[in-house]
Amino acid sequence: MTSLVLCDDHPLILRGLANLIAADTDIDIVATCGDGQQAIDAILEHMPDVAVLDISMPHRDGIEVLRQVAREQWPVRVVFLTGCITDEQVIQAIAAGAYGIVLKESAAASLVDCLGHVAEGRKWLPSSIVQPAISRASAAARRTSPFALLTRREKEVARLIADGLSNKDVAVRLALSEGTVKIHLHTIYSKLGVDNRTAVAILFTRDQMQ
Repeated sequence: MTSLVLCDDHPLILRGLANLIAADTDIDIVATCGDGQQAIDAILEHMPDVAVLDISMPHRDGIEVLRQVAREQWPVRVVFLTGCITDEQVIQAIAAGAYGIVLKESAAASLVDCLGHVAEGRKWLPSSIVQPAISRASAAARRTSPFALLTRREKEVARLIADGLSNKDVAVRLALSEGTVKIHLHTIYSKLGVDNRTAVAILFTRDQMQ
């Protein structure tokens, strides 16, 4: 029989979920809890096959709990049952190894089906939740300027390089040594994925036009 820790910070929801799972699945609920720290304690005590968590919980949120499970390499499959989840949280959950994501607005059968999949070692990550989050995150990343990776000083160096100044002139303008300018320039190359000052100038000019 699959063992499960169930965590939700709303007592009525917690009780309803426990009744649903007990009635419709072959799952043994070994502990129920109301916050993230209690979830960690229950997982440590029982080491269940599955843990069902909310994303937003007091003390430690669901993502934090999942990350500790992954970090400690506990053999626990984490499922998120949540009222809402942001694109960032979807990406974080997948990256940290979540086995399932179910929205509370879904039919009760969705949770039952999810737990059946997860109990068998299969993931339940609906494309209706995951794909829009990935698409929006990818679009946002494309819109983000590569110069956002640079420090304030590195941006100043890049701007002067784009203006055609030599390393020596940049050093004078910024009251730096020429060696320090070279170090900044190589860091800029690395962050922007280029290998020469002309490419830096082109990228800077293009960025300013957007």
